[in-house]
Amino acid sequence: MQVGENDSVIIVTHEPNWLLDWYWKETTGKNVSHLIQDYLNGRCKLRMAGDLHHFMRHSATPSDKPTFVEHLLVNGCGGAFLHPTHVFKNFERFSGTTYECKAAYPSYEESSGIALGNILKFRKKNWQFDIIGGFIYFILVFSMFPQCNLVHILNEETWSGRLQSFSSTIWSALLFIFEHSYVSSVGSLTLLMASYSFVPSKLTRKKRAIIGGLHVLAHLTAALVLMLLMELGIEICIRNHLLATSGYHPLYDWYRSMESEHFPDPTGLRTRLEQWTLGLYPACIKYLMSAFDVPEVMAVTRINICKNGMMSLSRSVLIMYYTSVFIYFWIFSTPVVSLIFGSYLYICINWFHIHFDEAFSSLRIANYKSFTRLHIKKDGDLEIFTLAVDKVPKDWKLDPKWEAEERGPHQLSHHRRYPSKWRSASSPDPVRSVRVVDHFTITRTVAPDPETSC
Repeated sequence: MQVGENDSVIIVTHEPNWLLDWYWKETTGKNVSHLIQDYLNGRCKLRMAGDLHHFMRHSATPSDKPTFVEHLLVNGCGGAFLHPTHVFKNFERFSGTTYECKAAYPSYEESSGIALGNILKFRKKNWQFDIIGGFIYFILVFSMFPQCNLVHILNEETWSGRLQSFSSTIWSALLFIFEHSYVSSVGSLTLLMASYSFVPSKLTRKKRAIIGGLHVLAHLTAALVLMLLMELGIEICIRNHLLATSGYHPLYDWYRSMESEHFPDPTGLRTRLEQWTLGLYPACIKYLMSAFDVPEVMAVTRINICKNGMMSLSRSVLIMYYTSVFIYFWIFSTPVVSLIFGSYLYICINWFHIHFDEAFSSLRIANYKSFTRLHIKKDGDLEIFTLAVDKVPKDWKLDPKWEAEERGPHQLSHHRRYPSKWRSASSPDPVRSVRVVDHFTITRTVAPDPETSC
């Protein structure tokens, strides 16, 4: 079947390359453009696509120049998550034609406001990020533990003096990382390269380096601040005799004293049990109880390191110390790393219009669903409706009215009074909340009268 000279054509593709080419500053879809410009000659009235999980329609503005496509429509609101619309706000030209945005769902203002969820909800929506985030922060400051010279901060008489001394200590720790540390410096450089690569390539290398560098600097500064606050907390507890008062195994010593006092062993059974297990019996209990007294282990080991150096301790003691430090530091750092990364996504999506995929997929928004329907009128004009539901029900149930309704063997669902087998089990009900967000008409192309043309 051939397309007639007066026929109108709708082109449907999987990607809206008019938006993506403008955004990424690329040129794709050359075969489709060749078809539209060289063969259809203005008969393409509508181009439709999905892929981007939002709805936008652009219509050509009146012009003396030839218009190859009259309307550009993208509707991918059936996707697993929502995409922003405000990052495409400045799109206006495609194939030499100027376009104007006639409809956007969600609106530019709503889209920009939704991005705020990256600051407020990123950790709640992406709690798995805590696992790797806390580990990265620990690598960044691994070489900084322990901090033995913090007395000068506590000895300051004013809060301004303490803050200034605190800031200078952070700066000294930052310099130490790149001058003397191996683990922390390698971790910082690796994070810097990863952050640079994470910035979209549509920006220049200079901008990518600046944005990536500031991103890493924020994380590194936060990690150093958390490290110093944790070390200050331990130092204050030690000075006030709240920690490091009983050695490495205070819980185990208390257990042995209570055991000897209340459960005497006149037959020497415990001694023989220790011999039979090659010492595993008391050792397992001792180190298991140490796991429940992590602050004491950290404080005692910290004092020994500061007095005698790392080489004075056995490898097992150092492993136990750094494991204890990691547990507490991971707990303290996870909220901060999620907050900084979420803030990074918010700033990038709203200020620089980058990371539109990452910033909105992280929010996992299942709402803002829409679908487009086409209706040919009796006069041949084409009506295009886009219907939307702002909030999607989370629970569904079988509709008993659908089951009870009599139906023919080949009756189509849209001819039935109750067309859907399912209905909402929670508010809002999409049947009642659905609304039209866009409606326009494409006028039928009328063939010229042969007598008039002659």
